[in-house]
Amino acid sequence: MDILNKLQEVFRDIFDDEDIVIARETSSNDIEGWDSFAQVNIIATCESEFGIKFDLSDIKNLKNVGDIVETIERKLN
Repeated sequence: MDILNKLQEVFRDIFDDEDIVIARETSSNDIEGWDSFAQVNIIATCESEFGIKFDLSDIKNLKNVGDIVETIERKLN
C-alpha cells in the first residue's frame, strides 16, 4: 500500500467518513472539520502508522496532503 492510500484510510478514520477521497492537493479548506485538533490527530496517527516522528519544523510546513506524504517519504528513507 502506498503512502497516499494509507493516508486516505487515516483521514477516513479520523473524520469518520468512508467517502473521503484525498489527493496531494487536498488541504484543510477541502475537508470539513479539519481544524487544529484534527491536524494533531493526523500527525499522531501518521507517526504511529508509519513508525516516524514529526519534528516541529516538519509540522509548521504541512500545508496539504502532499506535504504530509513528502515528509513521511523523507522520514522513511
